[in-house]
Amino acid sequence: MTTTIAATPSRDSAATGTLLVAGIVLATLTEAIAGTVLSLGRNDIIGDTYATPDEFAWLDVGYTALKLIGFMVAPWLMTRVNPRSLIIGSTLVMGTACGIAAITARLDLLVALRMIQGLCGGTLLVAGQATIFLTYPRSHQPILQALFAMGSVVAPATITPALQGWLVDSQSWTWIFFSVVPVALTAAGLLLIADGPWPGTAVRRPFDWIGLLLISVTLFCFAYVLSQGSRWLWLEEPRILWLTLIGAATLLAFLGQQVMAKGRGLLDFTLFKSEDFCFAFIVSFVAGAALFGSAYLIPSFAVTVLAFRPTDAGQLLLPSGAFFIGTLLLAAFLMQVRRVPPVATVPFGILMIMVAMWMLSGSTSESGADDMMAAILLRGLGLGFLFLSITLIAFSNLNNRNRASGIGLFNTGRQFGGLMGVAGLQTLIDHNVTANVAVLGASVTTGVPAVIERLTTTTAMLAARGMDGVAASRAATSLLGRVVTGQSTVIAFDTAFNAVALLFVIAAPVLVTIKIGLARYATKHHKLRSQNMRHPMPNSARSNNAELRPNTRTRDPAGDQESVAA
Repeated sequence: MTTTIAATPSRDSAATGTLLVAGIVLATLTEAIAGTVLSLGRNDIIGDTYATPDEFAWLDVGYTALKLIGFMVAPWLMTRVNPRSLIIGSTLVMGTACGIAAITARLDLLVALRMIQGLCGGTLLVAGQATIFLTYPRSHQPILQALFAMGSVVAPATITPALQGWLVDSQSWTWIFFSVVPVALTAAGLLLIADGPWPGTAVRRPFDWIGLLLISVTLFCFAYVLSQGSRWLWLEEPRILWLTLIGAATLLAFLGQQVMAKGRGLLDFTLFKSEDFCFAFIVSFVAGAALFGSAYLIPSFAVTVLAFRPTDAGQLLLPSGAFFIGTLLLAAFLMQVRRVPPVATVPFGILMIMVAMWMLSGSTSESGADDMMAAILLRGLGLGFLFLSITLIAFSNLNNRNRASGIGLFNTGRQFGGLMGVAGLQTLIDHNVTANVAVLGASVTTGVPAVIERLTTTTAMLAARGMDGVAASRAATSLLGRVVTGQSTVIAFDTAFNAVALLFVIAAPVLVTIKIGLARYATKHHKLRSQNMRHPMPNSARSNNAELRPNTRTRDPAGDQESVAA
């Protein structure tokens, strides 16, 4: 579905190159702010829009589904529109949609604007990262991809929660949307000044509308199921069951339609000929679950258990952002200057995240920011080592013909991994809170001396403050019940932290096995090709095939490999 794109900037200038990268990073920052607006502003938006939880869910579902669709269609758009112009247009539309969202409280309009924001966000993420690969040689990619990750990964995971928490506490949720407007205008201005790659001459293929329809239904169904399933006890609710079946059926139909399209569909199957991309695509699910899952757990624990304000909860992750950025730059230095292979830092990233989650699993209701900070900082170090490595593993060996499709598919896997991780953790916490209340409640009975002493002391304290005896006794029992529920919630969150650590314990050997299997398959395939080259077909057969097969091999001026022009 994609075609060759050649990097041909009109001016070779370090200044314009810097402006290009800065503009792309700021453009991704608009998506980071808009994409995480519901994390801390949820309750305020519900109050101002008078929305029920079911109605409010569409703000989240619409954004996520359209963002995933944006990942899928961005590679095709890059063959029709100048990549720089595509980023500028997406960024300006994102800023406009956020500006309108800041001045309206109509729920239906907000849902439509969130869908526009999602589509623009997915498009500019793919186009921005692909543009960096197109414009600069492979030797410069580690540091450039580290800079790109600051806007696309670090910002939504650490920086924007702090900004949004402060805005919610000091102003209102509308200011979160307002803050996107100046960032979008600045990014568009920098990109207009900078130079960028231009599409090479290639045969344009028709758009796969059938494939888009099938995958859109699939993404909407799965986005709703994964984001709302825990509220409805999953498949026990007929709505969730039917959406799951419809999503699975349309996914199978989409895959079958893509195979029948024979290279003219949305999916580019040549991506899976790369051993590195296959491995990184599988890892993206695990990495997404770790990133989004831990980013959900830590602020939720701070707000739910520790009673932090949104500002304090957002700032809790802010110091880890500095460590995240520092590790990205360190990993980029090792890979670009010291020529360390990207896969070498993956074990360090996995180990650090595991240890960090294990440390957080010891948190209690008496914990504070200082008690959790060491683990949070260690998490930032681990994420920095992990994400740059899998990015370079995934895309470095792809050519300019299919790299944009690879970026879109990789981001889709990471997003789905994050959805599954958050959904699994929400379900685990809900079930554990109920189970822990039952277990702890069975031990807290009126016949236990410690319980009698606790109730007597609390009743006497309340009575001394002016309550009559009967009301004080009832209040003491209610307070004891709240303590039991609070402790059950703490245990449930600790279990969830342990679950993220155990995810890597289970996933690590599986990923190693997959890597070994892919390497052996690639070696076997290479040997077969070598044997075929040693024993070529007869000259007569080769000449006949040459007459039937046109010469479609062209040299890719922007990459290190040859690519097919059409």
